[in-house]
Amino acid sequence: MTIEAVLFDADGVIQLPTVDWQAALESSVPAGRPAGEFVLDLMASEAPSVAGKADFREAVAEVLARWNVTTPLEQVLGLWQRFEADPDAIALVQELRATGVGCHLATNQQAYRRAIMNDQRNYGAWFDRSFYSCDLGVAKPDPAYFKTIVAAIDLPPTAVLFVDDNQANVDGAREAGLHAEQFHLSSGLPELRELLQSYGLLS
Repeated sequence: MTIEAVLFDADGVIQLPTVDWQAALESSVPAGRPAGEFVLDLMASEAPSVAGKADFREAVAEVLARWNVTTPLEQVLGLWQRFEADPDAIALVQELRATGVGCHLATNQQAYRRAIMNDQRNYGAWFDRSFYSCDLGVAKPDPAYFKTIVAAIDLPPTAVLFVDDNQANVDGAREAGLHAEQFHLSSGLPELRELLQSYGLLS
């Protein structure tokens, strides 16, 4: 079946961090405490808010208190703002949209970061529709995430291609019946173009 829509992940596919966030987080940990475990604790605390089931700001505050971190909450949260969209990736999305193929953002984000992407930086202007996990109430790689999206865009899964840098998410999309491929910006945009061409998209 012809591909009628492409779902693009955000982090690693159309945007990248502008700071070594892990090193920045680890530098906040009091001396003598395992900084790596602190970062893992923060990442785990984020998961419920990514699925829209908790408040991210409150979760981070609880972790900072648990680890006796004195870095101000707003300073830590600021690390989640340190990212930029790749202009060439966005240009490629616009090129694909111009051919009539639906291009949608499909990303795992908590509401704090969704507000930055969607409200402050107007990511929605680059896509036909945007699907944030915190709004859907389910996150990748759960196949239900993808089933919710294909129902919303009213297409059969076999008419949709999903592109993500995380193999687990690719596997989840395939389980839901979508075509799915792994790609990271570090591979270069020519590889993404070739990937799209392999599905009969772009020239």
